[in-house]
Amino acid sequence: MVRHNASHEKDTNIQVVVRCREAPTRGAKSNTSVIVPPVFGQDVKITGSPSVARSFHFDGVFGPKASQENIYDKVVSPILNEVMQGFNCTLFAYGQTGTGKTYTMEGDLDSTTTPAVSRVPTPTVGNDLLSSARMSPQAGMIPRTLHNLFYALDKQSAEYYVHVSYVELYNEELRDLLAGTDHAGESNGFVPSGNLRVYESGTDKGVVIQGLEEKLVTSAKDAVALMQAGAMRRKVAATRCNDTSSRSHAIFTITVFVRERAVTVDGEDVSKLGKLNLVDLAGSENIGRSGAQNVRAREAGSINKSLLVLGRVINALVEKATFVPYRDSKLTHIIKDSLGGRTRTCMIATISNAVDHIEETVKTLQYASQAKGIRNRPVANKMVLKSEIVHDLQQHIERLNRDLEAARDNAGTGFYVSKDTYEELTTQAKASREVAE
Repeated sequence: MVRHNASHEKDTNIQVVVRCREAPTRGAKSNTSVIVPPVFGQDVKITGSPSVARSFHFDGVFGPKASQENIYDKVVSPILNEVMQGFNCTLFAYGQTGTGKTYTMEGDLDSTTTPAVSRVPTPTVGNDLLSSARMSPQAGMIPRTLHNLFYALDKQSAEYYVHVSYVELYNEELRDLLAGTDHAGESNGFVPSGNLRVYESGTDKGVVIQGLEEKLVTSAKDAVALMQAGAMRRKVAATRCNDTSSRSHAIFTITVFVRERAVTVDGEDVSKLGKLNLVDLAGSENIGRSGAQNVRAREAGSINKSLLVLGRVINALVEKATFVPYRDSKLTHIIKDSLGGRTRTCMIATISNAVDHIEETVKTLQYASQAKGIRNRPVANKMVLKSEIVHDLQQHIERLNRDLEAARDNAGTGFYVSKDTYEELTTQAKASREVAE
């Protein structure tokens, strides 16, 4: 159950930062170059012929010498603080294949395990409670977020619950990357099926992925183990641009539920709910340059198509078009609320300073620059009373019991639900059709 507090509504632009990866080889000599600050700044300059030369200004630009910790402290830590305050937030990485999107989001999976972490506080950020946990320098944004989240929660006296989910979109089919795993990421032998359904809930929940499992986690160790287990299931393949190129988009979602004791006049407990979507988009790909063939070429075509739709959605939002084609791709349908909705959103655009990739670099920078024009209206999820939660849970249990009785009464003759559930599903379907129209 999520309710929004309309009194905190205020339009904000999507935050856009750029990360530049050092090219492994400099390639042929050229008058063209990509100039970025060594560690941090706000400008990217491309020199060369008049048709190529241009400059871009962003909320932040991280150069080749910037560490994972630099990016987390400046970009992700403030976002996590917003989640702790009850906002829904999204961080997604976009860029050409091989420019470090997955490294930025996940890091080196072999170095993100708990033994590499010692909880040594560092200076706090602003007025929040987040203290950075010392960990491997290679740890990405997801494990850093998980460790700092539990570090902050453990310092509070409030009761809390944390759920995580991990889904990938491969060739326009959704697959639950955590299906068949326990709370510590160990497999039970179950192979997750693909093509989960996406629908509009018709409520404040927005877009829902039907059948997606949410795992309850009680420690950063378990949460990181689940992330690692899911990451190992992602579709990857070698191309000329990247030995471990991600062939799917992936969304790791963290839901935080915090209960504060007796803060109302009536002495009731109040709960806050925040959600963070960490999205690793598959890289845009020049099929001729990457050498993709057969299956790899079809994957690249599907990736490029979904990213093209994302570009059309961004363009429509910036131009304030009356129609935004969210439903033209499952990717844009799923992250709909992160683009022009009620979510605080940040994009990390990854580029390379290799001159032979200058065309893709310019396209990425143009894409990111345009995304800065999108305005969201973040709304904090309303604090919910304990009595309201209990009432909702009781109604949910009653509905499940009615469904169970309906199934028992008609055993062996099909799938049955109670009349109330049928009417509710019909109402939701009608609301979804109205939204689509």
